[in-house]
Amino acid sequence: MSENHPLFDLKDLRAKLYERGYKMTPQREEILKIFVEHSDYHHMSAEDVYGILQQRESEIGLATVYRALDLLSELGILVKMEFGDGCARYELNTADPNVHHHHHLICVKCRKVIEFEEDLLDDLEADIAEKSGFQILNHEVKFFGYCKDCRAKGD
Repeated sequence: MSENHPLFDLKDLRAKLYERGYKMTPQREEILKIFVEHSDYHHMSAEDVYGILQQRESEIGLATVYRALDLLSELGILVKMEFGDGCARYELNTADPNVHHHHHLICVKCRKVIEFEEDLLDDLEADIAEKSGFQILNHEVKFFGYCKDCRAKGD
């Protein structure tokens, strides 16, 4: 993760659940632990999380993973992302409301997702806010195209 995104530990995440009226169940804890331990690997799908749980010989089922991910994203603990392939992916929500989330470059051939940290839209946001009176809290940008590996293959 970049230095703009502080890592959360399970204690922080437990507090986020409790302040919203939810308990840290053993299943939620195990799922959140995966996101904390794999914070350098962004964009995990429910199947990715389930695969890690199976490697750990966990008894947690795929349906429980889906329910937990839905709840954790509704609560703002995880960020749910769609990259146009019908598969929702998640990552820890480490965003400071005053700091923009990273953007994504999505290869339409191999489906690789590359993060792009630099935010080039600050001037555009300021212009929009000034002209419309709209208070912008955040934005999300996705670029679709071909990654350098697919371009090199020339298929």
